[in-house]
Amino acid sequence: MSNNSKSASSGLGSIFATSVILISIIVCWIVFKYIMGDASHFEGGDAELGHPKPGDILGIVYKGGFIVPILMSIVLIIIAFSIERFITILKAKGRGRLNVFIRNLQNMINNNQIETALEECDKQKGSLANVMKAGLQRYRILQNDSTMDKDQKVVAMQKELEEATALELPMLSKNLVIISTCASIATLVGLIGTVLGMIKAFSALAQAGAPDAVALANGISEALINTALGITGSTVAIIMYNYFTTQIDGLTYKIDESGFSLVQTFASQSK
Repeated sequence: MSNNSKSASSGLGSIFATSVILISIIVCWIVFKYIMGDASHFEGGDAELGHPKPGDILGIVYKGGFIVPILMSIVLIIIAFSIERFITILKAKGRGRLNVFIRNLQNMINNNQIETALEECDKQKGSLANVMKAGLQRYRILQNDSTMDKDQKVVAMQKELEEATALELPMLSKNLVIISTCASIATLVGLIGTVLGMIKAFSALAQAGAPDAVALANGISEALINTALGITGSTVAIIMYNYFTTQIDGLTYKIDESGFSLVQTFASQSK
């Protein structure tokens, strides 16, 4: 992949990430303001002063205050990028089972069936197949190169595999930082909403005479709703981040293992 291609891919990736974040914020604000805040969810038809109707979840969540759409946006961002990462990693694994592909490729290489192995890589596709294809192409060239000794050829093979791997790995881990960031800030934003809700609740208790029961209930409701949304967002993000990093580590291990095996086979067969 050329530098221009990598730059273009990086630019498109940044536009995609920015677009997902902005769209998530806009969608969640619209849902919060015009769907959750609809008068039909509240007694007396007043979203600001009326109580949510019994059992009306949308009305109850709306009472969480302005922090709610922020938390909803974070959760939606986590879901969107989780889907994007899932699709990307699925494509990176290729079409067939990796263990079967690696075993078949190893047999072809041991039998010096380089062209057949290259065709197998084209069928499999994915990150592992791309790295092995680059290594096999270099393998084929170095077999007929009489200007280099054995050690130089082995170093050239290793370098080719390292460069091919370096091109694939950033694609696998891209946008994971967004999920990990959401895991951290979801709890913090939820905590902000919790604190604001408790401030309102204690303000209602501090009034002279009888406490304002409505303000007290709204404050406690706001605190609990924001706490629940913040913890939910953080939990989902942590689970997805750990899942994807595990998948990436497994794929990276297979790439390294296959590359090492290819170099060892080349070293044993080259002169």
